[in-house]
Amino acid sequence: MIIIQNTVISDDIRDNFFVCNLEACKGACCVEGDLGAPLEEDELKILEAEYQHIKPFLTEAGQQAIEQQGLYIKDWEGDYSTTTINDRECAYALYDERGILKCGIEQAYLAGATSFKKPVSCHLYPIRITKYEGFEALNYDRWGICNPACSFGANLGMRVYQFLKEPLVRKYGEEWYGELVQEIETNNPSAKA
Repeated sequence: MIIIQNTVISDDIRDNFFVCNLEACKGACCVEGDLGAPLEEDELKILEAEYQHIKPFLTEAGQQAIEQQGLYIKDWEGDYSTTTINDRECAYALYDERGILKCGIEQAYLAGATSFKKPVSCHLYPIRITKYEGFEALNYDRWGICNPACSFGANLGMRVYQFLKEPLVRKYGEEWYGELVQEIETNNPSAKA
């Protein structure tokens, strides 16, 4: 395990290879699972403020689910997540012309309609954050639908922490990420890029 500031990072994030392979999985993480994408509390306000800019990029079914259930839901543990369509795909997801699920929030961001890229939990996947009093734990979430991403990452020689540099910097900052890389590369030379 690696400790940087108030975060505990699983060795799996250092050791495992990963690069999303949407051609193989078709964005299945947007439809599989029990709930929508986990949301942080500050993201609730962002969704409330930005929804009118994001809405045109969503499907009719996604818009209807949001009208009926709200912009987000609170689960049985008191955590927030994105609304889903019939307890399946995220209401913010849409299929492209190749049948690949994409994030409607990210499509709005790419079009310049919003400054919100997407929920940080989606951006960080396959890292999942568990919050504890005084610290956060970052773990690698193994999921069979991501096996093609593991193979693709291994072929490219790219590890989880390298692939997720942008969202890790978004969440924790450049200095934190620099400390992570230094810790990994100093103590585990085999994990270098």
